[in-house]
Amino acid sequence: MSREKPESRIAELRDEIRRHDHAYYVENAPVISDRAYDAMLEELKALEAEHPHLVTPDSPTQRVGGQPIGAFKTVRHFVPMLSIDNTYDEAQLREFDGRVAKALGAGTYRYVVDPKVDGVAVSLTYLDGALATAATRGDGQTGDDITHNVRVLRSVPLRLLGKDAPGRLEVRGEIYWPTEDFSKFNESRREAGEDEFANPRNATAGTLKQLDPKNLAGRNLRFVAHGFGVVEPMPAKTWSEFTKKLATWGIPVASEQAVADDIEGVLKLVHAWDRKRHALPYLMDGLVIKVDSFTQRDELGATSRYPRWCIAYKFEPEQAESVVLRVDYQVGKQGTITPRAVLSPVALSGTTVRHATLHNFDQVDRLGVHIGDTVLVEKAGEIIPQVLKVIEGKRPKDAQPIRRPTQCPECGGDVEKDEGGVYLRCVNPTCPAQVKERLIYFAGRDQMDMEGLGEVMIARLVDEGMLRDFADFFHLHKRRDEIEKLIFEHERPGDGGAKVVKVEFGKKRTQQLLKGIDESKGRPLSRLLAALTIRHVGASTAEDLAEHFETLEAIRGASEEALLEVEGVGPELAHSIHRFFHSDWGRKIADRLVEAGVNTRQPKRAVRTDSPLSGKTVVLTGTLSSMGRKEAEELIKSLGGKPSGSVSSKTDLVVYGEEAGSKLEKAQKLGVRTVGEAEFLKMAGK
Repeated sequence: MSREKPESRIAELRDEIRRHDHAYYVENAPVISDRAYDAMLEELKALEAEHPHLVTPDSPTQRVGGQPIGAFKTVRHFVPMLSIDNTYDEAQLREFDGRVAKALGAGTYRYVVDPKVDGVAVSLTYLDGALATAATRGDGQTGDDITHNVRVLRSVPLRLLGKDAPGRLEVRGEIYWPTEDFSKFNESRREAGEDEFANPRNATAGTLKQLDPKNLAGRNLRFVAHGFGVVEPMPAKTWSEFTKKLATWGIPVASEQAVADDIEGVLKLVHAWDRKRHALPYLMDGLVIKVDSFTQRDELGATSRYPRWCIAYKFEPEQAESVVLRVDYQVGKQGTITPRAVLSPVALSGTTVRHATLHNFDQVDRLGVHIGDTVLVEKAGEIIPQVLKVIEGKRPKDAQPIRRPTQCPECGGDVEKDEGGVYLRCVNPTCPAQVKERLIYFAGRDQMDMEGLGEVMIARLVDEGMLRDFADFFHLHKRRDEIEKLIFEHERPGDGGAKVVKVEFGKKRTQQLLKGIDESKGRPLSRLLAALTIRHVGASTAEDLAEHFETLEAIRGASEEALLEVEGVGPELAHSIHRFFHSDWGRKIADRLVEAGVNTRQPKRAVRTDSPLSGKTVVLTGTLSSMGRKEAEELIKSLGGKPSGSVSSKTDLVVYGEEAGSKLEKAQKLGVRTVGEAEFLKMAGK
């Protein structure tokens, strides 16, 4: 066999597979069966295994199997990824058009209208046709390098199609999770006894921040282009023309794109899409209206935050009618009883909504909700749907008012109103519902962060008698065999109705669960204190306590007077902490945690006194691309600064990320210094 034969066959297979990837993932029009596609891919893998010197980074075989990375690197965008100004008001669209007309003078112009896909903004850079880097938007100046994860996405070509692709192409777009695929993935998590993801956008963001690309398997994320950075050479004069070129190179573009000759045409598109947006296979929360001509865009320019040539029109939060079937009562970790409406299933924001919070009983009275009522439900990007109002004209004759419970709905214990008179609380500390909620909180990500332990699993372990208090987590290894054999039942839709599926928890998940628990033993004392659900003690207070006393033993032995010496601890809080550690239950649980080998010391924080943040009060707002909120707060503290949750005249600095909100506006009004993520990282020496 000659060398030319494997080379030519490998090249032929790569081209074929790229074309079929494009047909399937971009055009949604597959032309061969899955079996035929798999056969081609297997043949290519076999040939590359025989001739490893012929393997190239852009081969379809190189999408999966990459090694995990240790941490995300920062990428600087050559052209900043600016935010887009937005509005919910048609009058403001007309004002935008007026500004465009005034700036362009007598020249004619037209708009191109793209769907605003509710995903995660990214930038892809191709050099000589090959994917070089993929990065998150970040603060617009810098973002995280997520190339290792994006290479897994089959809708993103590793090599551009055709022969006329530019030498450098920087294309911007959204990575999103199609709603049907998202629902199926959540169903598989339910079957495995794992917590469901709240919504597609947050789940997509979390997926792209995975260090191991293998974790993207089965998630079927997609990419769609909505803009560009550097293109050398640029082959088009308008966005509508350029998107056609992108499609020929294999880059997914929005098939729903439309062109409007004036603002009246734009408004017609707005009205049409508001009616039909729910039929799309992805979440769309608005439309982006852009001047089509690149020359005119250059004339219009940009502010420091927004381009002047485009605006996003956002649809009102999605709402739907549903019927209140009954009301459940949720008992929280501190005994607070929250009414929750059980609804007839309704599709909202990419998920099927079956429940909505009623917040508290005063809210129930204000809304006048009855069981049997038809209500308007909203899920405005929030995780928890809420009831907005009652459709009183649809109230049935047998509708029943919702009554405040006089006993705890879970344990039958006494209830009392809180100090403000708004909430009802169960006062029984051994209430099973409170126990479950406390255990769920203890294991949560911001507390002990026990990987592999979700709400469903913890509730089951409580029901099985394996978990009664915090210390029991650290004895679950003795119940390994029982955990492996736990059976979870789930309803799965099928022909002829729902079917009950039984799934065993199994050895692999049990091993992951026990590993997560064992790793949690090493968390710092501040995490442990926050996890104990001591009344009024949150993460910030827990950290102040841990850094002041340094050991759990010292806190347990502290008097109320000694506790008052901690910054931010007042008489009520000092009494609550002292009472917890001197109660029979508090003493017992602390002793058992120590016996289980849980860390009870706070590591000394290395604090710089020479940094620009030393002695400064710093407020964070928006989403940072390079780190989470907790990590950013830790960084501020290590630099001698003090993180704060609110802006006031005493605030020294506000750090803003993507989608910064009212805190940024308040800081600007007060004259407080504000910096973006890139400047913040520079100040931190990153």
